[in-house]
Amino acid sequence: MKKLCVVIMLMGIFLGLSTGLALATEGAAAPAGGLDSQVKAMIALAAGIGLGIAALGGALGQGKAVAAALEGIGRNPGASGKIITPMIIGLAMIESLVIYSLVVSLLLFGKL
Repeated sequence: MKKLCVVIMLMGIFLGLSTGLALATEGAAAPAGGLDSQVKAMIALAAGIGLGIAALGGALGQGKAVAAALEGIGRNPGASGKIITPMIIGLAMIESLVIYSLVVSLLLFGKL
């Protein structure tokens, strides 16, 4: 346990020190007129692909959640009241993750 704590602390120190170097090189590499056209294209591509993957994952998760809830209701119709409420809350949580991806994509488009 002690070795694990030491390793985690050393990794944290390493990441903390390397962040300054990464930010320094990022600031030096930026052209005076703004972002490079290739960087803008990659930002747009990343935003689109990220939103597509999030929507796909959200749709798959919602489909599995609804299927499991309907199967549970089919097996025990008396428990439908206890199943529907957590299902709706779970669907809202899954959808919120997709909305977070939309917000990140919009922030990336703001960089263009």
